Amino acid sequence: MSALPRPEPENEPVPMRLAWSGMTHRGKIRPNNEDSFVAFTFDGRQTRYLGKVGEASTATSDFVFAVSDGMGGGSLGEFASRRAVERLTEYLPKSFKLSAAGLSSGFHDLLSEVFVSIHKDLIKLGRSYEECATMGTTLSLCWFTPKWMYFGHVGDSRVYYLPKSGKLTQVTHDHSQVGWLRRTGRINEREARMHPARNSLQQALGAGHQFVDPHVGSVGFQPGDRFLVCSDGLTDGLWDRRIEEILASERPVAELATALVSASIEDSGRDNTTAVVVEVLPDRA
Repeated sequence: MSALPRPEPENEPVPMRLAWSGMTHRGKIRPNNEDSFVAFTFDGRQTRYLGKVGEASTATSDFVFAVSDGMGGGSLGEFASRRAVERLTEYLPKSFKLSAAGLSSGFHDLLSEVFVSIHKDLIKLGRSYEECATMGTTLSLCWFTPKWMYFGHVGDSRVYYLPKSGKLTQVTHDHSQVGWLRRTGRINEREARMHPARNSLQQALGAGHQFVDPHVGSVGFQPGDRFLVCSDGLTDGLWDRRIEEILASERPVAELATALVSASIEDSGRDNTTAVVVEVLPDRA
């Protein structure tokens, strides 16, 4: 687990604004789209779905942006990814309320609990319905509080971070042997992209896996920083340097998700492709 320390209570966070855009496409080859994404905000009283494009303050609510890439074939993959993001919108606000009441041990444990709950939900479906036995999904999310972005992840969808002054960083770890080889410097990006086992996952939600060990952590942010949550269809078409070029461009955030997905499909398009981009802005208040 990678994590930054939670700020002390006396360090009152300064509210900021978030601007975001999301885009998903089935690609050139697949007959259907097994990717799903969701954007929602919640506080102590309600959960509210957000549009594909928007802007809002972090002063009174937390924000969550997530991408899920289903597997199992056809409608099963679609169902698994939708189920994951739907359960996320239920479990995370509920668990957060329990945490605020002192019944949980912190943001990172809370996220792990939510991922395990979604996994158990999919496993239960797989045991109840034979046709769902191999159904599964990835899930990667960014949870923005007033000062910290908490992330949770299982699979090979990704979260990237581009600071205002800095280089692009892949925040999450691909749960695959190829991902481990690249993280440990045994192979480079080109070799990882060409590896015959690049799509073989060691962890996924559901899909017959007995256990999951979510990758969770946190990132501090400031105005000008940008984040990307994407499915592996995006990275199949775009090298990291091209992702960084588009994210760092002068385009408004409202256009960035579409720009990334369009560029990826133009270069590849073999898979469903999804991107959600979030930029941190100073609050107008």
